[in-house]
Amino acid sequence: MTSTPLPDDRNPLRRSLGEWRIGLVAWRLLVMQAAHPAVAAGMGRYSTYRAHPWRRIEHTMDSGARLFSAGPQERALEVARLARTHRRIHGTDDAGRPYTAEDPEVRAWVMVTLYEAITAMHELSGRRLRPAELDALYAEFREVCEELGIPGEVLPPTAAEVPAYVERNVREVLEYGTMVRHLLFEMLREAPAPRRLGRLAPAWPVLRVVVARLLGSLTLADLPPAWHERFGTRPSVSGAALSWTLHRGMRQVMTRLPDDLRYRRRSSATDGGRPAPRRAPGRPVPRPRIADSRRARLETFFHQVLDQTGDGRVDAADLQAMVHTICWQLEVPAEREDVLYAAFESWWEQLRAAMDTDGDGAVDSGEFVSAMLAGIDRDPAYLDQALAPAMRALFRTADADGSGYLCEDEYRVLFGGSRVHPAELNDGFRQLDADGDGRISEEEFVTAFTDFFTARNDSTAGVSLLGRP
Repeated sequence: MTSTPLPDDRNPLRRSLGEWRIGLVAWRLLVMQAAHPAVAAGMGRYSTYRAHPWRRIEHTMDSGARLFSAGPQERALEVARLARTHRRIHGTDDAGRPYTAEDPEVRAWVMVTLYEAITAMHELSGRRLRPAELDALYAEFREVCEELGIPGEVLPPTAAEVPAYVERNVREVLEYGTMVRHLLFEMLREAPAPRRLGRLAPAWPVLRVVVARLLGSLTLADLPPAWHERFGTRPSVSGAALSWTLHRGMRQVMTRLPDDLRYRRRSSATDGGRPAPRRAPGRPVPRPRIADSRRARLETFFHQVLDQTGDGRVDAADLQAMVHTICWQLEVPAEREDVLYAAFESWWEQLRAAMDTDGDGAVDSGEFVSAMLAGIDRDPAYLDQALAPAMRALFRTADADGSGYLCEDEYRVLFGGSRVHPAELNDGFRQLDADGDGRISEEEFVTAFTDFFTARNDSTAGVSLLGRP
């Protein structure tokens, strides 16, 4: 693995995106983007923001870093990845309006809000960028938009015209809909603990109430004046004070820090490096087992793995989001990404045909568990029809060097997330790694999935696929 170099003084866009304090406007950015009706529809249908809000923010910021801060090769890879992702996002919203992520004006709005968030970060901190700095910033921004294939005519021609473009969209295009209200007032009150919380994670149910109130107040206070005029919102006095204190205080602190503390170093896997296999520690002491625990395991799998969008139902978008996340983490090339998407689409078609008993186009937990148990009991080869091919494709996607094995780090990438504790995944890996050589073969991987779904008790190693049963 390599790290992206720290930004240099000659690149204001790169420096701004690399600063830790960009996180202060990250939620504001997400709200501004989600207020566009096409973006809101796409998020509601395809995004994992409900179940994995921190990952959604991280992916947004990381994508921006790849586009604006990386070298030509990595930027080209990111442009291609975004194109593949966007072509799969389309449909009709609740009001019957068609939408597509490939719409040039929608893409322009998403990109301009990223640029606008950078300028807002500086302005809110009391150090507004000078016209010459804005021109340099925007010129580089336009270059990236051109590489993304966004037509120049849908973008503001100059930096000086960006504020009018944003205000016009706020007043004429954006909507203060369910998605925006959820992000501002509800999302953080139900969000899982951030991974970086460490030992404070057990206190998160209490902490997130405070975090939700503070971040909601900060975001509302930081939205542009046109937003409040259009939608009748009003930032509180305490929110305005919080914004003033945080933005100006962070600028004073961060500008006095050395660069290695002021800026983020983003991990990159474009060099093809892979983590070395690690020797698995000794086997844990056997635990008491509970008979016929399949139902509990299937419910766990539904909520921790399948329901990526966090709405309590699974459809094609959830499996698509799963593939998207895996491919993002593993830096998967286009040809292998397409193979994985196709395999998961086939898996979804089997799930839908066998489990969607009410015909609503989605599968809930009860439908999933009941159909899985009935299918497994009826036909020993039930899982071979679609699940096994999908899992083989998944394994081969993660096995980037074609060694025929997965190491522990790769295993965590596949199954990790805010809902699964790393220690649980480590335990699952050790259970499957029967010979203790720090790696899992393709057959062990597929057999583990079969055991996870079919074993009536917890005496089989495969039931620890997601950790302790």
